[in-house]
Amino acid sequence: TYSGLFCVTVNPYKWLPVYNPEVVLAYRGKKRQEAPPHIFSISDNAYQFMLTGDLLPDHTLSASLAFGSGESGAGKTVNTKRVIQYFATIAATIIMVLQGTLEDQIISANPLLEAFGNAKTVRNDNSSRFGKFIRIHFGATGKLASADIETYLLEKSRVPFQLKAERSYHIFY
Repeated sequence: TYSGLFCVTVNPYKWLPVYNPEVVLAYRGKKRQEAPPHIFSISDNAYQFMLTGDLLPDHTLSASLAFGSGESGAGKTVNTKRVIQYFATIAATIIMVLQGTLEDQIISANPLLEAFGNAKTVRNDNSSRFGKFIRIHFGATGKLASADIETYLLEKSRVPFQLKAERSYHIFY
């Protein structure tokens, strides 16, 4: 549901059929009030703003989509994957589809990042113990161009010490 400017979600801890390609298309080009609250609605609004906004001096398009507040296990990482899925679906070029989408490449990097940066905690078996800043670049026509991932704030104290019911990083097991 929406609470003012915010889309409030609850992690169901299971797969729901609300992220398939048909749902992506249902949100494409829709204004916020024209469709039920969804991460795809937020994503499309940012994408449409970017397309209709001014070009930057280097002829690229820019929009920011910032989210990710919540307790451990709230679904921040999963929602990030859904935003990437949305952008990859609506902004991919034919060449990207043939070569493997940008989404595929980012998602393929995710298990490696999770092995070195995620750990079992009391609240979440796959808790991110670091921050990820994912920057997705679009060309002047709104098509995906590239992406980069920066990591920060790794919880280094987890290496030598963990609470009784917790574990160190997945890579150590």
